[in-house]
Amino acid sequence: MLLTSAARSVSAAPGLGRRAASAIASKYSKAVYGAALAKSPATLNKVHTELANVSAAIKKDPEVGTFINNPTLSLQERNKGLQAVFTKLEGTGAKKDAVSDITKNLFNVLSENGRLGETEGVIEGFNELVAEYKGELTVTVTSAAPLPRDILTRLETTLKQSQTAQAAKVLKITNKVNPSVLGGLIVDFGDKTIDLSVQSRVTKLNNILTQSV
Repeated sequence: MLLTSAARSVSAAPGLGRRAASAIASKYSKAVYGAALAKSPATLNKVHTELANVSAAIKKDPEVGTFINNPTLSLQERNKGLQAVFTKLEGTGAKKDAVSDITKNLFNVLSENGRLGETEGVIEGFNELVAEYKGELTVTVTSAAPLPRDILTRLETTLKQSQTAQAAKVLKITNKVNPSVLGGLIVDFGDKTIDLSVQSRVTKLNNILTQSV
């Protein structure tokens, strides 16, 4: 299957840093997106919904979050845990809806490769691909504290003037809070990142001072 063959090429390797891990998640994202879209737009929408439910479960259900991010589990334990997650996703009674084979296959491959910890990155990358497919441009603005609505509105007005935004059908802006940026903003859209954070300036200053010693 497309997803299996594509994802198996990024099996676990030791000593990978954050950038490499992100690249690995991206390959899984592209594999599951390609497999779902190749089947039908309806399948893509179903997988999109299922992965959104997984993401929500990781954040809201401590048991699911701990399971997904526990690297010490054996393959047998991971596979057993996945069956429990699939059962939760399917629901019960009249609302019960079987999880698609593509979503199951994704998590089975992640489990076999010891990459369940990449799940949130995989889902994030998949969402970006779906948004691009639908003509949406999602802009993520990271700040040390939540931004006031008027600031976000001004940012949206400015971003709409860019060529990237004008090429999109829909522009969505989300504000992500990360105290480590200290101040300023980090703006991510498409394949571009504009780093206007205080942390970035501090890092640059530290690099200069280190080189001067």
